[in-house]
Amino acid sequence: MTQLAVLLPFYNAAPTLVEALDSILTQTLKDFVLIAVDDGSTDNSCQIVHDYIKQDSRIELLQVEHQGVVGAMNHALECCTAPICARMDADDIMAPERLAKQLEFLNANPDIALVGSRVQLFPEEIIQDGFNEYIRWQNSCITPQQIADNIYVELPIANPSICFRRDVVLEVGSYRDGDFPEDYELLLRLHQHGRQMAKLPEVLLHWRDSDGRLTRTDQRYSRTAFDRIRAEYLVADPRLQQGRPLAYWGAGRVTRKRTAHLIRHGHRPQVWIDIDPGKIGRCYEGAEVVAPYWLERDEKPFVLSYVSNHGARELIINDLESMGYCCGDDYLIVG
Repeated sequence: MTQLAVLLPFYNAAPTLVEALDSILTQTLKDFVLIAVDDGSTDNSCQIVHDYIKQDSRIELLQVEHQGVVGAMNHALECCTAPICARMDADDIMAPERLAKQLEFLNANPDIALVGSRVQLFPEEIIQDGFNEYIRWQNSCITPQQIADNIYVELPIANPSICFRRDVVLEVGSYRDGDFPEDYELLLRLHQHGRQMAKLPEVLLHWRDSDGRLTRTDQRYSRTAFDRIRAEYLVADPRLQQGRPLAYWGAGRVTRKRTAHLIRHGHRPQVWIDIDPGKIGRCYEGAEVVAPYWLERDEKPFVLSYVSNHGARELIINDLESMGYCCGDDYLIVG
């Protein structure tokens, strides 16, 4: 039986589909099946795939009424029989050795449920600084520990770069549809179930940016949607259930808004941490705003840092580590 299936949902993807298909079908790994799911396209995407099928018997085409990427992906999962599934988008490009390297890694590491890779954005001329900084951060999350420690910051693995064990994803409930980013929600759910995830340090996917990407046009991928789904999983994190006092780093209006979901579920802070002299001494939700040196104590609180500026984030991590706080055990960085 073929070990690996590439799952490729597409919808009106004719302008980029040929590049994506060529990059899949010229992989150094030859023994795989490509399950292409036409999500009700109205352009000639389906015909493009039909033309490829005439030349390559590894391609299976499934056609469904337009229902969105979650429905298309879950349909592919149901029809797939391979134990390993590689995710791919119709506007991205695989490096030639991607499938071989990810399959080899999963076979050698049975405790890992999902592996991604570093990615490179293209076309370079339209990439904005903020997105470049996000990819720099994402590409720095490699090991299972780094991914677990950063799971509440942002999506730590690019979705079209992932390769996962089909039975594990089915076991936790496949992709879920809702008012949230389905890729991030799946990783949060896998983390909640104690499944380990990793990333290969090579760039094995070229990730296309464009104004028409769903992440730019669909409210399910908005900052508010990310904050909401992140908070839902953070509320249930066992580290917040152990009765340890909480300190929220950041006392500004934005941070207080983003902590509201946790506070509604009983996770009230003992203190707020801030460096702004104008905020120190104030009280919010019955807790005083204090300076960072307050954390230098024998009985450490559990710290949730909500400062999202990348430069400030690194400084806060350095401060916490210098005071003896250990990421994952004593603090978490929240995006």
